[in-house]
Amino acid sequence: MTASPARAQRFREFKMPDVGEGLTEAEILKWYVQPGDTVTDGQVVCEVETAKAAVELPIPYDGVVHELNFGEGVTVDVGTVIISVDTDPGAGPAAAPAASAPQEAAPPAEEEAEPQGRQAVLVGYGAAPSSTKRRARKPQPAVPAQPESASAALQAELNGRATPTPMITPVPVPAAPAAPVAVAAATAGRPLAKPPVRKLAKDLGIDLATIAPTGPDGIITREDVHAAAAPAAAVAPAGAPVPVAVASAEPGTVDTAARERRVPVKGVRKATAQAMVASAFTAPHVTEFITVDVTRTMKLVQELKQDPDMAGLRVNPLLLVAKAFLVALRRHPEVNAAWDEAHQEIVYKDYVNLGIAAATPRGLIVPNIKDAGSKTLPQLAADLGELIATAREGKTSPAAMSGGTVTITNVGVFGVDTGTPILNPGESAILAFGAVKLQPWVHKGKVKARQVTTLALSFDHRLIDGELGSKLLADVAAVLERPKRLITWG
Repeated sequence: MTASPARAQRFREFKMPDVGEGLTEAEILKWYVQPGDTVTDGQVVCEVETAKAAVELPIPYDGVVHELNFGEGVTVDVGTVIISVDTDPGAGPAAAPAASAPQEAAPPAEEEAEPQGRQAVLVGYGAAPSSTKRRARKPQPAVPAQPESASAALQAELNGRATPTPMITPVPVPAAPAAPVAVAAATAGRPLAKPPVRKLAKDLGIDLATIAPTGPDGIITREDVHAAAAPAAAVAPAGAPVPVAVASAEPGTVDTAARERRVPVKGVRKATAQAMVASAFTAPHVTEFITVDVTRTMKLVQELKQDPDMAGLRVNPLLLVAKAFLVALRRHPEVNAAWDEAHQEIVYKDYVNLGIAAATPRGLIVPNIKDAGSKTLPQLAADLGELIATAREGKTSPAAMSGGTVTITNVGVFGVDTGTPILNPGESAILAFGAVKLQPWVHKGKVKARQVTTLALSFDHRLIDGELGSKLLADVAAVLERPKRLITWG
């Protein structure tokens, strides 16, 4: 049964929304409110992390926080209620909601005591199969109690004995301590644990049925799960003898389990891994390389830093690489395309949403600059600076990471010469920009020290053949070698 209409109207429930594009779950990173706090429509109440980004969620109600259904660090399915708000706190205590399970009449005072060893029931998980189920009580005829001595005499008479001493009497089993009873009840059915603890056990690969609970009424706690996941020596209680490891049958064998740690793959890292696997096994990749003298480009970077029109903007080699890539794409628009598997069509795009791969504490993300091909150099610099700053703060929105057409990854900032980048799913090409280093180079017939870099272009061979990919990469290199082509070709 559901709550009454009056209560449902007063207590408004806020469900985990789909903050991305078809995402099914999100992890609660941080709560900004607690039960009892006053909230207003549009106030941010929590921060969640989806497979694409971290997003702040505003509450659409005015009122007082009634309940937080999940703690921080818990992954919640889209559509699940995460917080409820009392929209009329001045109305006094709320009437009890209609029961979600059949209600029963209150027992008489003498029947209030629970049966020995009754199992605790967690909200949303029900009782274990072995739990005691209270039945509806029916009126019973009063039976006068007999003294213990009379019962013994009756038993002796039935057994043909003259003495009141019974032959054999049932011996009541003493009640076991609360914890062992709860353990037995829990192990007989589904182990008792709160949703966050179940999630933790799942992430760590621990079977709850193998854990001895230490919580009240046999509930498995987070500490129990961590203890089960840690090495035996680490979880031994203080003062208890530490078991001595048995020597390996093979001399020199090292126990590596104690020197390993496991981290659940979730959020951005999980999405990145899935996307890269899908891309690598869906789009046939081709990667080409070219080494180019970028001495003139590096000089132009220094000149632009002093230009009044670029004041306050982030000017670096990546900016000119991005501009060179956009110029080359304008000369070869067939590169800017996508493969439509469902309709078996190639979709050519007259706009360029330029993705920039950004490393963040939560993993690699690829936000993109919308319609980057129409931007002037100052506009591109402003958008690029804002994109990187937002990504490092972990505030990139899912919309900023959708709809990309091509991408640049700057591996040179890590001192790497080049690599074979994997396509961002759905995109046609990705350009890797390597480290710029001073190297001997033949310039005007003489060997001189020049600033040199290596570019690598990976592309989808369904869309781009070798000739087209080679022309695109050669044009990018040509612009970086002689940046005045930004004007003549742009």
